[in-house]
Amino acid sequence: MRRLALLLPLTLIAACSTRPVNAPSLATRPGEAIDPRLPINPDHSPGMLDPALAGRLAQAVSEAGAGIDSFNRLAAEAERLAAAAGPAQGESWIVAQQALSALVAQHGVTMRAAADVDALAATRIDQTRWLVPADRAAIEAAAAEVTAINNPQTARIAWLRDRLGG
Repeated sequence: MRRLALLLPLTLIAACSTRPVNAPSLATRPGEAIDPRLPINPDHSPGMLDPALAGRLAQAVSEAGAGIDSFNRLAAEAERLAAAAGPAQGESWIVAQQALSALVAQHGVTMRAAADVDALAATRIDQTRWLVPADRAAIEAAAAEVTAINNPQTARIAWLRDRLGG
């Protein structure tokens, strides 16, 4: 028992003597000392717009714009058929639903253009890990143009769906 009593304090002292851990400091890093609320200096150059990116963005916007006439033609037909549609599940209602389906398929042109703009931005960020301000502005402008085409189309489709009860 006496040996155990002498061994216990030695064991406790040995437990307190551990090797120092080589952990990173928790002190404030230089980048953390910068106030994120500071305004960005507007004198900095926005960089050069990548011509390849600009061309692909213009192509996506052009594709969305090229589908407007077809969409409007199909929407007018679908609206006409929806106005004449009888009760749900009836033959005229089914014809109106088919016209709505064709309209939704045409809306896919605009949706693909929007997806292309997003994919171009994501790819650019993935490749370069950031966006030059000029590239970002071009991407935002293209996205805004496609959105301006998409929103009225989406609203017309939603109105037709509500009209047909589906």
